[in-house]
Amino acid sequence: MKSSKRKAWTKDELLMAVNLYCKTPFGRIHIRNKDIIRLAQLLDRSVGSVSYKLANFASIDPSLPRKGASNVSKLDVEVWNESFDNSDEMSFVSEQLLEQIQGEIDDDQSLDIPEGLTKESVVKTRVNQKFFRKTILASYGSCCVTGLPVPELLIASHIVPWSIDEKNRTNPRNGLCLNSLHDKAFDSGLITISEDFRIIASNRLSSYDSGKMRMLNEYIGSKIRLPNRFLPDQSFLQFHRENVFLGTNFH
Repeated sequence: MKSSKRKAWTKDELLMAVNLYCKTPFGRIHIRNKDIIRLAQLLDRSVGSVSYKLANFASIDPSLPRKGASNVSKLDVEVWNESFDNSDEMSFVSEQLLEQIQGEIDDDQSLDIPEGLTKESVVKTRVNQKFFRKTILASYGSCCVTGLPVPELLIASHIVPWSIDEKNRTNPRNGLCLNSLHDKAFDSGLITISEDFRIIASNRLSSYDSGKMRMLNEYIGSKIRLPNRFLPDQSFLQFHRENVFLGTNFH
């Protein structure tokens, strides 16, 4: 039974709430959401309290055109900003906190660790990639080019490559939801996204038989389907256009 006494939120609890906010699809922040119910149980809080806290984050989320609840604390804003100033580190910290509170600490001794890397770095990469995928799929719901909705065929694609910007590896504004074909084309610099979110094709594609390139060509010039939140950052898109599409490929 929950205590009737109102408890102040701790920084760790807020980090877990931001984590859940990122992974919760738009429009599903409510007391019937099983993930919100689960987090409330783990934190020994009411479901309404957790739901309201996520709504508070919606009110300070700059990627949303409308605002949610307004009862935002100074610590709410501090934790939100810290989470996105170094998303790679903070997403891992929040995932660790969730594992600890659930008693699901990962101690996998069977990891294949490449030479020069530590187990910690491999685990962090795996955990953050999983977080990033959940966040991007929750934001888009389908491929932003084709509308393909099948999760097994979707990839959380980085705009600025993973290897280039460590702090923004899990920043949802550095992501696009793409199917496997368009992910590979984007990753290879064969396509990019314009400032007004339209698909641009590389001249390299013109050397191929257009009849066999239908799956790419039919979307050239089309506007991508924008996410419900975490709109792609224009500076990240500019980096891709100038360095991956036109310049050096970082892979």
